[in-house]
Amino acid sequence: MSAGASEIKALRSVLEVTRKLGATFDLDVMLTEVVDAARRVLDADRGTVFLYDENSDELVVRVATKLGSLRIPANKGIVGESAMTRRLINVPDCYADERFNRDIDKQTGYRSRCMLTIPLIGFEDTLVGVLQILNKNDGVFDEQDEFVAAALAAQAAVVLHRAKLIESMIASEKLDREITVARDVQMGTLPKEMPEVEGYGFAGAFSPTDQTGGDLYDVVKLADDRLFLLMGDATGHGIGPALSATQVRAMLRVALRLGAGLDEVFVNINDQLVEDLPEDRFVTAFFGVLDTANHAIRFHSAGQGPIKHYHAATGSYDWHEPSTFPLGYMKQDDLGQPVSLRLERGDIVGLISDGIYEYESEVGLQFGQKGIAAVIDTMPGGSAEQLVAAIMHAARLHGGAAPQADDITILLVRREA
Repeated sequence: MSAGASEIKALRSVLEVTRKLGATFDLDVMLTEVVDAARRVLDADRGTVFLYDENSDELVVRVATKLGSLRIPANKGIVGESAMTRRLINVPDCYADERFNRDIDKQTGYRSRCMLTIPLIGFEDTLVGVLQILNKNDGVFDEQDEFVAAALAAQAAVVLHRAKLIESMIASEKLDREITVARDVQMGTLPKEMPEVEGYGFAGAFSPTDQTGGDLYDVVKLADDRLFLLMGDATGHGIGPALSATQVRAMLRVALRLGAGLDEVFVNINDQLVEDLPEDRFVTAFFGVLDTANHAIRFHSAGQGPIKHYHAATGSYDWHEPSTFPLGYMKQDDLGQPVSLRLERGDIVGLISDGIYEYESEVGLQFGQKGIAAVIDTMPGGSAEQLVAAIMHAARLHGGAAPQADDITILLVRREA
């Protein structure tokens, strides 16, 4: 067969490969097709495709011939040189080339004789990866092989780039769906409606930074005119903290159904979180019991603060600091006595996360206790629902164009005037 006829046959094979690649969007299938086609068209023994990982700046083997998982820096070895220079590299004698890494041969027991390494360049000169072909069955790779390999690589790079983009889009859409489910689950754990108790008003709000967040609140009616109040903030943002927040709420509900008291609930949930959470994770939380007959709240504040108490009679404020360590930080052997406060007519207790206190303006000024007090001072007779809405509005107005940096949760308890 003449050289021209041989080239035409090879190019037809390349076009056939391109047609096959256009029929599938599965990246692994495409990679296998590229390797098999390169071996077949170039009459070679082995082939490997290295995909470029932008995040780690590495070349990663995803599909190879008799070669396991492998990651190499994108600037190392012959593969790295081909990727960085965007040039085809033909090595007729691997062991005579100082750039060749013999370790892989030692690991696999394979003997590399000659090698073609071709960069895969996609749309807009994007580095997709590198195609490497080993050991031509008859001699070494020549100029015609280089020509055919370059044509194959050019076609393969475009479809592989497309496949990577599609795979990334599918993964992103799948993650979005999973996050949406997680958000629905988390939102479903929040109180659907506040309890109706004569002489009291309750209101809450939750606004995560991401689709899910690490904050939570709950109001649970107990026997004998009592209610359990919960507000918490798990470290971080996103799905992980949301799971921690949901776990706290679920454990609380179970403990209350079993008849546990305030101290028992706190200690048992804390000790369980010590076992479950990584060392760098914890949950700040307010655990309190409101006795509406005696108008008193007893609470433990695990790293959660300040707890706002507005005194309607004097227009003054108490800001209660945390009374103990955050949940999951360390096991509690001696919890100590809970903090007690009494609600007079018109008084307001506010459980407010640091997403409100630390809400920053465009110049970095925090909303703080003054911002909350300013809202209440302007409408001291407002209902719990009105005050929660006003605090949220004032914080966002204070922030201006600055983005919300942390999850926001508010739970207000107001004794009617």
